[in-house]
Parts: sequence; structure tokens; C-alpha cells
Amino acid sequence: MKLRNKLFLAQAPMVLALVTLGVVAATTVAKLGQHSQIILKDNYRSILAAERMKEAVERMDYGTLLIVGGHLAEGRDMAEAGRPRFESELYVQEHNITEPGEAEATALLRRRWQNYLGALDGFLRAAQGQSSADAYFQDLLPRSKDVKEQADVILTINQEAMVDKSEEVRRHSQGMEAFMLTATVLAVLAGLIASVVLLSRIIRPLTVLSQAARRIGQGDFAVRAQVDSGDEIGALAQEFNAMADGLERYRKSSLGELLRTQHTASAAMDSLPDPIVSFNLTGEVINVNQAAEQALGIGTESSPSDSLANLDPALRAAMTRARTHVLEGKGSYIPKGFEEAVRVSLGGVESYYLPLASPVYGETDNLAGVTVVLRDVGVLRKLDDMSADLVATFAHEFRTPLTSLHMAIHVCLEQLVGSLTDKQQELLLAAREECERLQAMINDLLDMARIQSGRIELAGRYVELGPLVETVIEQRRLLVEEKGLTLSGRVPKECRVAYVDPDRLALILSNLVGNAIRHTPPGGSIEIRAKAEAGAVRFEVSDTGVGISQEYQDQVFEKFFRVPGQTGGSSGLGLTIAKNIVEAWGGRIGLESQEGQGSTFWFVIPQPKIEANKPH
Repeated sequence: MKLRNKLFLAQAPMVLALVTLGVVAATTVAKLGQHSQIILKDNYRSILAAERMKEAVERMDYGTLLIVGGHLAEGRDMAEAGRPRFESELYVQEHNITEPGEAEATALLRRRWQNYLGALDGFLRAAQGQSSADAYFQDLLPRSKDVKEQADVILTINQEAMVDKSEEVRRHSQGMEAFMLTATVLAVLAGLIASVVLLSRIIRPLTVLSQAARRIGQGDFAVRAQVDSGDEIGALAQEFNAMADGLERYRKSSLGELLRTQHTASAAMDSLPDPIVSFNLTGEVINVNQAAEQALGIGTESSPSDSLANLDPALRAAMTRARTHVLEGKGSYIPKGFEEAVRVSLGGVESYYLPLASPVYGETDNLAGVTVVLRDVGVLRKLDDMSADLVATFAHEFRTPLTSLHMAIHVCLEQLVGSLTDKQQELLLAAREECERLQAMINDLLDMARIQSGRIELAGRYVELGPLVETVIEQRRLLVEEKGLTLSGRVPKECRVAYVDPDRLALILSNLVGNAIRHTPPGGSIEIRAKAEAGAVRFEVSDTGVGISQEYQDQVFEKFFRVPGQTGGSSGLGLTIAKNIVEAWGGRIGLESQEGQGSTFWFVIPQPKIEANKPH
């Protein structure tokens, strides 16, 4: 199996874990919805019937009062109109018996209703003058009260049942929550463990190859890389062993054997799929493999000054940077990630090359040259893009339900659907804060996805910086006041106007201010400053917070990095987004900080022309 297929297979367990988790989540939500329907299905109709029966009896009672008052026709019509309504609701109740004791209560209600009807019919037949009033107060009114009291009994039974079932649903939802948490942890752990195991099996041959190379470098030319693999690594191991054989023969051979060994080593390099270029200390190309000659057109026949002249400028700059790193005595150059890969289009075919550089030492252990390997990471880059697309897709899909949840919490807090207790308001406020934090994290993920895919566009124009800084301060003022901090801005006259993208600049400043708020204790201060530089404008966000240790300052702009020991609800993307936007401008960003003495994040944006009175 090829290495590419193995890498795809290594990602399969995590994808399977995510799919399994999605199925479990969908099933759990469906079950919870079914439990929630029990309350409405079983009890709500009985409560509604009891309320309507009470209303019908009250209307009939009111009609009898009209008769007592002398309005015979109107009272008789109203009394007769309530009879069929009561009968229809009583029929519904008799066929919706769901709770213990409800059948007996309904039967008693039927008897009392019949008694009331008998009394009502007699009342209507003899409804004349004072005798009607006596009949109403002595006989009819007590019977109507009995009917309503019995309807209240049925109402109480169903209301208590609804409360009990609501509590049952709550307990069930808590169980579902624990189950989902357990399922999530197990799914992620299972997927992660499986992926780690598969990746370990994939890179194990590389470890064997690395150890063999180390021993050969130490002078043990009898060692061989024992790699039983049918992929590119196995082919590399075979060629490596062939090279080791040649080196071993070199130690024992004459000049002719030395030449043959040199040819063997060249053949081994030529068999490698990645372009390899070797330089001497002055930058001359002294050796290349066939992949470098065919893919990049690099050869040793050219003069030292133009050996790399035909290369893509970006690739040439990357190779020069890697070679300079080694020549400066910093050891091997290993890129930090796929973002350093250079896209090269040759003959209509697009490839991504990641430069790696290693020092070449002479027999006296002095630096003799540099070897640069251009690793083709097109497949790995696609996997990285797929991972980024997956994150962006999940963030996008979460945005709609999160917005609905946030709106529902807002409606509850506004008490539009009923009053809340203090404890309920406290819980809902906490839930709204968590929704806002999740919304900010999702926005960061989507911004990061747009930046990585190249879909972000910078629309520059002349903007007054003072109002823009004040807008950022107003957006954060409530949070600043809650934490007991002070936030201020300072924009001098010499850089009152700058050529920027106002939306992106506001996003960067807001991210830096939010970062400062999270890591500044109460009583501290934060300041936004702008100052003019030669051909540029410099922005600074300073705080009196906890500061950042020197060992972590080179990592704070990396994705998802958080300084160990520091708390906060950030996604770990705010500084990365700021760095990408600034670099897209052609600017630079940095940090000045000492642990316990606060931090100053700064960035510089080049200006085509800074004019103090330029209108915007």
C-alpha cells in the first residue's frame, strides 16, 4: 500500500468516531423529544377539558342568575347553551383517563353533573319569582359548586401528573447529558488512539531508517535499515541500504571502487522522489538528484550565480532561507508547519514543496555544505485543507442553532414568556455568556478558515484612526467596567489618518484588547496607541497584566496556543487571525513582555502615503 493511502487510512478512525458521535447525538435528542411529548399527550387535554367544563358550568350558573333577575328568555338560552359544551368536554375526559384515581374522579363528576342537570331542569320548569331565587340558592348553586369542585379535582390530578412527569423528563435529560458526555469522551479517545496507533505503525520505518542513518554517521557502515514495507518508505530504505553498502565498500576499496560507490550513491539519490540540492559554503550547487533536474530544472552545469535563476522566486527565497539558517550555525532547518510550503506550478501541474535543510560535515567535523530537500507535501497539504474545511463546516453548522439558542435565552431573560426567579435569571445570564463565548469562538474559526483559504480581502481606504479606536473602546467598555479595568486610546496628530481596511483593523484591535482584558487583573489598565513610522503606522495595545514568559513569546501567534497556567475563555485563534491579516497587508506583528509586568502587542502597517490632512 502506498504511503498516501496509509495516511488516509490513519485519519479514518477519527472520522468514524465523529460520525458515530453524530449518530449517538441525533438518537439522544430524538429520545429526549419523545419524553417531552408525554406531558402534552397524556395530561394537557384533560386539563383543558376540566377548564372548559368549569367555564360551561359558570356560564349556565350565570344564566340561572339572569332568570332569577327576571330575564327569563336570555337566561334560559345561556343555561341551555352550556349543556352541550359541558357534555362534549366530559366525553373527552371520560376517554382520556391516564392517571391513577382519575377514572373514579371522572365517574363522580358524571354523577354530580347528572344531579345538577336534574336540578337545573326542575329549576327551568318552575322558574317564577321568589321561588326561583330560593331554588337557585338552596339547591342549584350548591350542585353547581359540587360539579366545579369535582372538575378541579381532575384538574389537580393532571397538573400534579404534569409536574411529576416534568421532573422525570428532567432526570432523564440529566442522564442523557451524562451519557452524551461519556459517549463523546469514548468516541474521541477511541478515534485518537486508533489514529495514533496507525500513525505509529506508519512512521516506525522512518524511525528505523533514522537510527540506521545515525549509526552510519557514527562510523558503523555495517548497519542496515530493516524495513519490511511496500510503500515509498520501503523503497527509500532499500536505496538507503544500497547507499550504505556503497559506503562500506568505500572504506575497503581502491579508487575504482570509490568511483563505483559514488555512482551508486548518486543512483540512490536519483531514485528518491523529492528534489534534493546540495550547496557548498559559498552557495554553489554541487549536487542534485534527478527529481531536482526534471521537476525544477536545476543542474550543476550552470554557473554558481545563475544555478537557481530559473526557479520560482518564492521557492528560491524559501531554499535560501533554509540554507542561511544552517550556515548561521542554527542546525538543521525544520519548517514549523504546512503554511511554509511553497506552491509551484510546473507544466500546468501544481505542487507544494516544503524545504528542509541539513548541514553536511567534513572529515574534521567542520561544516562543509548544506543539503536542501524539497519535500512534496501536496497530499499532506490536501489533508490539512480537508481538516480546515471540516472545522469550518462544523463551525458554520453550529452557528444557526447557537443563534436560536441565544435568542431563546434572550427572550426568557426579557421575561416575555413569563416571570423568572432570581436564581433562574442568574442561570440564564450565565448561559447567555456561554453562548456569546461560543459565538466568538465560532466567528474566530470561520475567520481563520477564510484566511487559510485565501478568501479574505482587504479593502484599503483613508480612515480617521481616532473614531475607529473609540469604537473599539466602546465595544469593550462594558466588559472592562465589569472587570474593574480602565481602557483608553491615544492617537497623535501626526497619524490622525491612515490608509487601512477599517473593518480588519477594528478586528485586530478588538482581538488584542480582548486578550489584554482576559489576562489583566482588576485595577489594571489597557491602552491603545498609534504612532507614525517611516512609511508606516504602528499600533500598540499595552496592558498591566500578568505578562508572558520569554519561552512562550515565539508561540503566542500559533493556532490554538495558550500560555500554560493562564486561564481565559479564548479560542486560541485571535492572535493568529491578527498575524495573518497583518502579514496579508505586508506588515509585521510582535510582542514585548516580561512576566508579571504586563505585555505590549504591536503591529506595523505599511502606508502608501501618510497625509495628516487626507480626507477619508
